[in-house]
Amino acid sequence: MENDQIMRRKVRVLFSSNKNPNFETFTDYIEKAFKEVGCEIVFFENRDFVIPGRIRDRFAFLHDFDINILNKRVLKMAHDFKPDLFLEDGGWNILPKTLNVLKGAGIKTALWTNDPPRDLLAEFEPIKNAAPCYDFVFITGTEAVEPFQDINELHLLPFACDPDFQKPVMLTDTDKKAYKSDVCFVGSGHVEIYPDRIRLLESLAELNIDLSVWGPGWETLPDTSPLKKKICGSSLKTAAWVRLFSAAKIIFHSHYQDPLGGYANYQVNPRVFEALACGAFLLVDDQKDIRTLFQEDEHLVIYHNAADLKKKVLYYIENDTERKRIAENGRREVLQNHTYRHRVEQILTITGLAKE
Repeated sequence: MENDQIMRRKVRVLFSSNKNPNFETFTDYIEKAFKEVGCEIVFFENRDFVIPGRIRDRFAFLHDFDINILNKRVLKMAHDFKPDLFLEDGGWNILPKTLNVLKGAGIKTALWTNDPPRDLLAEFEPIKNAAPCYDFVFITGTEAVEPFQDINELHLLPFACDPDFQKPVMLTDTDKKAYKSDVCFVGSGHVEIYPDRIRLLESLAELNIDLSVWGPGWETLPDTSPLKKKICGSSLKTAAWVRLFSAAKIIFHSHYQDPLGGYANYQVNPRVFEALACGAFLLVDDQKDIRTLFQEDEHLVIYHNAADLKKKVLYYIENDTERKRIAENGRREVLQNHTYRHRVEQILTITGLAKE
């Protein structure tokens, strides 16, 4: 639905999240999307603590003190701004008592939680405790359905893309020299966190292909790893990885899974939507929610194990026409159904703030 069709007056949104000063993130895209549909939005930094984390984390009373200060600040902002909707990204630091005050003032409250529920970890407890106090809870993946099963207004709201940032780009000769490859991976490579990802990439390194690996953590690999020679860079600005997505024949992606098997992760990573928006051909693992949102071999291609991955890499490197057809279909699909503007419009509709 379009802005001029759904908005009769400006809806006010108080958006509680955190920003990365070095590059654009989910937070920036959501803030921008609310403005695009005609909302008036004010941003609250929900990790702007007074006490340094290294001290706060050592003493529970200091942590509680800082959390209470932060909650008083968000209440002051809500009192001054008088929003129609309070939208919290994450859910770690906003207390139930704060939500009750907001609702008592006639403000609708919504949580958009985007990390897999980690029941075995203490850090998930604040989210789980506060979630029932929100009017609406949005989850990015179906792994959160069970932990939040008692919440009436529970809605799946996956990540998405912003076509103004993620889009095909014309590559200069310098870009081609720096970024062109047969297969490219962009993401973290910390050994203790992503063992499956590393094993899969090491299997690709055995092939006679041009493989490039970008992102933080790869420098920790042992010197014996065949990936050592494939590492091209660490932290990247948005403009750089958009060029990577445009330059590679195949973008490989592997979702995070808990190495200890303590909790499930079914959600679709933002990188999937962003790569497709750039017109990339995406070869991705068999993630449960992918099959709900996309059609296999039509919008992207799914691999099932290392052998299947290698087989499909070799096939699609050589089959340009089929690879480009799938990439074009994938881009069309995310632009039609999976932008952050779509997500914001869903939020407004579900919360009853979209106007006929």
